[in-house]
Amino acid sequence: MNRRAWIKRSGTAGALSLLGANAIASTLTAEEKHLFNPRPLSDPIQLNFNENPFGPSARVRETITNSFDLGCRYPSNIMEELVDMLAAREGVTPDHIVVGGGSTEGLKVTGLTFANNGGEIIAARPTFLAMMNYARQWGATVNWVDLDKTLTHDVDEMEKRISSKTKLVFLCNPNNPTSTLLPKEKLVDFCTSAAQKTIVFSDEAYYDFIEEENYPSMISLVKKGEDVIVSRTFSKVYGLAGLRIGYLVARPELARQIRRNVVANTNVLAIKAAMSAMQDDQFYKFSLAKVKEGKQLMYSTMDELGLEYIQSNTNFIFFKTGRNINAFNAQMLKEGIKVGRPFPPFNEWCRISMGTIEEVQLFNQALKRVMS
Repeated sequence: MNRRAWIKRSGTAGALSLLGANAIASTLTAEEKHLFNPRPLSDPIQLNFNENPFGPSARVRETITNSFDLGCRYPSNIMEELVDMLAAREGVTPDHIVVGGGSTEGLKVTGLTFANNGGEIIAARPTFLAMMNYARQWGATVNWVDLDKTLTHDVDEMEKRISSKTKLVFLCNPNNPTSTLLPKEKLVDFCTSAAQKTIVFSDEAYYDFIEEENYPSMISLVKKGEDVIVSRTFSKVYGLAGLRIGYLVARPELARQIRRNVVANTNVLAIKAAMSAMQDDQFYKFSLAKVKEGKQLMYSTMDELGLEYIQSNTNFIFFKTGRNINAFNAQMLKEGIKVGRPFPPFNEWCRISMGTIEEVQLFNQALKRVMS
């Protein structure tokens, strides 16, 4: 649907006021649109789920189309090929890899496997909740540790809390929703020390967006045989959120225990798409470049408005509005923009996901109106 048709169809004053006569033209060439598949403008514009606004790429779409005939097959044989690719990429043997229906399944299954029936998980507050919410349904308990003054994991306090009942320590690094990143030396020291006492789970969904050079993945500790589990996803930088595929890297014994509880698994088309995406370096670099460009545009607007924000290590920004988040969300929705949900106790902060550059510019216009 072109922009004029979208405006005509739109029934919200917000969408009309955003686009209207001053509609912003796309910044992409025809070739870029073909190769990188930007999503069309929606009503409202959804910047609330940390999705990649691009993808699947032309290369991945062609792979999916060419794989339809495999839909009658179970995915086990093709899965072996993907696992081999992932193992080679991460520098481990295939028995270190667990593939599931998005990294979220890996988080949920890990919590179920190790912390059910009264086991404790130590986790930051706020952070990504999939593991803890699911594990609590199976009898796990959560020992919440508030973020420090920089809105980063307080790993010193987390380590103090480890006891005989602690089955997992969960780290989302970079953290969701704050986008903060632990200093590399502190991360390695903490994970090395904590893994001597319990299992450490390092959620690295946003690892690709880290701009700090030589920032370590905790897969390095997995390779040393430590009790560390790392999750990765194809949902973010690769633009495959709707296909549901991700993976864990863990020492073989831990991987075997987790693999027994995998329920959703994934499908042939997602496996083929992931294999193709891993080889599409052009799309990978484009996605990272556009996220960086979008963040700079948002930073500029937030600076102009005098809003506090965190320099992001992800594909979203956490910024302080000074207003109750529910009221702010309602105001932005009237302007045709969906932003992130509440993340207590930071009830005057908002998480905003990167969109296409066009969506980012429209967000900036709406933010100026709401904050005026």
